[in-house]
Amino acid sequence: MSHLAETIQAPIQTTPAHDSSVKTSTDLHGKVGKTIGTPFVDDPRMTCRDVDVFYGEAQAINKVGIDVGCNEVLAMIGPSGCGKSTFLRCLNRMNDTVASCRVEGEITLDGVDIYHPDIDVVPLRARVGMVFQKPNPFPKSIYDNIAYGPRIHGLTGTKGELDEIVEISLKKAGLWEEVKDRLAEPGTGLSGGQQQRLCIARAIAVGPEVILMDEPCSALDPIATAKVEELIAELRTQYSIVIVTHAMQQAARVSQRTAYFHLGSLVEVGSTKQIFTNPRHHLTEDYITGRFG
Repeated sequence: MSHLAETIQAPIQTTPAHDSSVKTSTDLHGKVGKTIGTPFVDDPRMTCRDVDVFYGEAQAINKVGIDVGCNEVLAMIGPSGCGKSTFLRCLNRMNDTVASCRVEGEITLDGVDIYHPDIDVVPLRARVGMVFQKPNPFPKSIYDNIAYGPRIHGLTGTKGELDEIVEISLKKAGLWEEVKDRLAEPGTGLSGGQQQRLCIARAIAVGPEVILMDEPCSALDPIATAKVEELIAELRTQYSIVIVTHAMQQAARVSQRTAYFHLGSLVEVGSTKQIFTNPRHHLTEDYITGRFG
């Protein structure tokens, strides 16, 4: 366990910076002022500017601006209902499936606006993959779970190429040695932790640039969680990863930057070490010290 993760097992003693130029107040509607910290990076894979999300007339996300850096793990934390999962789903347009949802602002991937009318969401979701809270393998064999994406996206020309993608993806997900002799068996027959790694392998198989993870370990036991966290650390060398988590120790273990959300607003962004040891906003401090959440 990292020193930072050990630190947040106990109540955190923080020393917030008192900068009179920083807005730390909350207005009567619960909306936070300007985001504190370093939401933007020099080498962004994705950029988000003034993102608003509405469900009908109700606003769920308010003017969020943040970058996802190359080869980093960005953790998004905050109390239930703060908007972090809603915002995560904006990054590959999963909210398009909700009829009442409207997204405003700009989100780019490699400089291209992903909400431009000409963007096809199918290849977009291959480039920005998603791993959900509950493992959701297809009712197919282990092999076909991995092969499905490359097939529908036309990424292979021969059975040999497809076999190679399946093997490489399962190896990257740390699952190959456990399943290589039973690829024809149903993916649903695996343990919960194995199913989640299978879903990660399925996302990897189509060659994404970004992997989104929505509380990927919340349904797993501690041993399976440790394996997924080790996998996240390995995958960071090849992909950008954005993870939503309620487990602050997990955020401390796996991420390099952390973003704190509150009532649909992005309150503070900084290095994970700084957020957990010296938060600058009183709301961030209150959350990580357990005063609410």
